[in-house]
Amino acid sequence: MSDGAISQDEIDALLSGVAIDGLNSSGHVGKGPSYHIDVPTLQKLADNLKPKLEENINKYTGASFSVGNPVVEVSDRDKVLARLPEVVISVVANYNEGIRGEHMYLLSPDFALKLFALVNNEEATDVDDMVLSVVSEIVATHISAQILELEGSGKLSGLAYATPESSNESKAMVMFTQGEFAFTSYPLTLDGNAYTLWECISGEVAEKISNALGAGPAEAEDATAMLGGIDMGDMGMGGAAGGMSMPNMGMGGQPAQPQMNNMMPNMGMGGAAGGMGMNAGMGGGMPNMGMGGMAMNMGGMGMGMQPAMNMGANLGMNVPNVQSLQFPNLQTNISGAEQGNIGLIMDVFMEMTVELGRTKKSIKDILGMGEGTIIELDKLAGEPVDILVNHKPIAKGEVVVIDENFGVRVTEIISPMERVNDIN
Repeated sequence: MSDGAISQDEIDALLSGVAIDGLNSSGHVGKGPSYHIDVPTLQKLADNLKPKLEENINKYTGASFSVGNPVVEVSDRDKVLARLPEVVISVVANYNEGIRGEHMYLLSPDFALKLFALVNNEEATDVDDMVLSVVSEIVATHISAQILELEGSGKLSGLAYATPESSNESKAMVMFTQGEFAFTSYPLTLDGNAYTLWECISGEVAEKISNALGAGPAEAEDATAMLGGIDMGDMGMGGAAGGMSMPNMGMGGQPAQPQMNNMMPNMGMGGAAGGMGMNAGMGGGMPNMGMGGMAMNMGGMGMGMQPAMNMGANLGMNVPNVQSLQFPNLQTNISGAEQGNIGLIMDVFMEMTVELGRTKKSIKDILGMGEGTIIELDKLAGEPVDILVNHKPIAKGEVVVIDENFGVRVTEIISPMERVNDIN
């Protein structure tokens, strides 16, 4: 963008809500919230839905589709775009009861036209509203089967989804959920032709489904892994005497000799004495520290050649509760629903005008105008014209003639900096 203009790819990215220069469409830095997506659990769900998808699509179309083994993976927008055709049919059917979140299906236009031809016994050359309606109905049958499968687990109930809305658009315009999401591929074949039905489940919904089907939250797994390496028997608890040995920790190049005048007899827990053999050289002795009824006598711990200093004084010390200061997270998590809100205004019409040029005239000159008056503008011949949306310049272009109508070919997109300067 050295010339101040943004490329078409960047325009598509802005419309799709992905990051440019570290900012997403909501103006926040980051890749969105992170969710625990349990792939094996979702894979089992997809495997259970495979025969139902085959049954439903064949019943609806009257054909004999064969559905292969589905594949579930964790993906994101960039990875998915690399696998999609340039133009796709997107079917948005978000969950709105029981579980709330983004849910979408994708398929190629060829697949959509094939489904339409099978259902209506006639060919269609273009993807129109009739084709999109057939696709929405077929997807609705699959989502209904998915809901029955989820509710059959006994852990989810009252599930519902919004009416599927299909659209035929460039893949760059598809409103993917923010961050990572569950991406399932259902391969289908008919008469030797291969098709694919893709399913995108937002990370939030995928996590809820995984947990409901028994995957469990990631925090529980992490806690189990942390406890796995701890032998509770070595902690001298519950009536067993436990010993804790620390290696030589000599300082100044000299190994520290064990010098312990007392072996901490008052550290018993649950009636048992827990001894601690500590071969650590430590500067100076440590006094008895009464902590919640636990007496610790660490008097004779010498370092190097210095004599042990047994302070031996039973000092009642109130140990302060020191905690690290927790700063708030400055990065606000943006839910997929917030990121996709631009979809609510995609069908709103805006006034677009092309400005050939401008000039300033006095009231006297304007009143003196009549038929045949020539008005000189501030634009030179061949200079690009301005393209405005709601009277705000967004691009420049050149005038062309299409059949008998004037048109304009976009030659440059005005940079955000220029638009900000125009506002100011």
